[in-house]
Amino acid sequence: MEPPADALLTVKGLKKYFPIRKGLFNRHVGDVKAVDGVSFFLRKGETLGMVGESGCGKSTTGRAILRLIEPTAGSAVFDGRNIMEMGKDDLRRMRRRVQIVFQDPYSSLNPRMTIADMLREVLAIHKIATGQKANDRIAELLRVVGLRPEHAVRYPHEFSGGQRQRLGIARALAVEPELIVCDEPVSALDVSVQAQVINLLQDLQNQFGLSFLFIAHDLSVVEHISDRVAVMYLGRIVELADADELYRNPLMPYTQALLSAVPIPDPRVRRERIVLQGDVPSPANPPSGCPFHPRCHHPLKDADCAKIVPPLADKGGGHFAACIKVPLGAGLDRQGGPGSLPVMQ
Repeated sequence: MEPPADALLTVKGLKKYFPIRKGLFNRHVGDVKAVDGVSFFLRKGETLGMVGESGCGKSTTGRAILRLIEPTAGSAVFDGRNIMEMGKDDLRRMRRRVQIVFQDPYSSLNPRMTIADMLREVLAIHKIATGQKANDRIAELLRVVGLRPEHAVRYPHEFSGGQRQRLGIARALAVEPELIVCDEPVSALDVSVQAQVINLLQDLQNQFGLSFLFIAHDLSVVEHISDRVAVMYLGRIVELADADELYRNPLMPYTQALLSAVPIPDPRVRRERIVLQGDVPSPANPPSGCPFHPRCHHPLKDADCAKIVPPLADKGGGHFAACIKVPLGAGLDRQGGPGSLPVMQ
């Protein structure tokens, strides 16, 4: 998968293994392969959604890219520079351009600091503004995210969950970033508040030209905000395509099963549900061959699926899938190919 010329972030072969140690001498007996060879690119001004079941490695991928946790292997090239090779000073300068919004807005805010102190600290560390200029910048940030300047004197516990998430977004915007990693930013919020935060992110993207890596497990939310979608399973990307194409014509049996569980907002219409059998394998002991083959419902599944590790290959029209049974050209089927989900009236 060659990145285009306008790619802002290019990730290749990213891996993050957590060691398993046992015994009196703390021997290394294995690894939890949380992220196992993830590759993708993100264009300027684009939103890439990353979805999958809990524990598939989505959040670990986002944090490893920013080196909030150190990756085991791989590269992440941001605007021509490899983040994995940066020293401490370069990494701090890079983090002014790449920020993260965490899942839990309360635990990511310091309960002992007012909002003004929290934002003023960010502005001071990155030498953006001090004194009255900082105060003006704080008031502007709060207005941008839909809060009032007088909220700056409050503490995090005085805000609702949706307001705290807005504060997390304001903190990320304070340094004028180009890329924001959104690590499940709406999963802890009510549905009505989710819509408000998603609309806010889209407005900010249009206003400031931001790029988003949007990590979530809610497929409806991801469809609404994303330009392209990557589906992860057991530490790997198993399908990647434009959002419209992936939701209309999912090629991977895993993606088909995920989408079959998304409710249709019409009580007279329902999808034919695909129920996966068995449990998710352990990332400490993944199955041989295709990681999904023990639970796969593809009609052509055979012994080769347990032997061959499928590459993430272009099946046509820029629709990538990691399945040896999906034929080349399947991604070009615009009328509903083998992955189309049946609906029943």
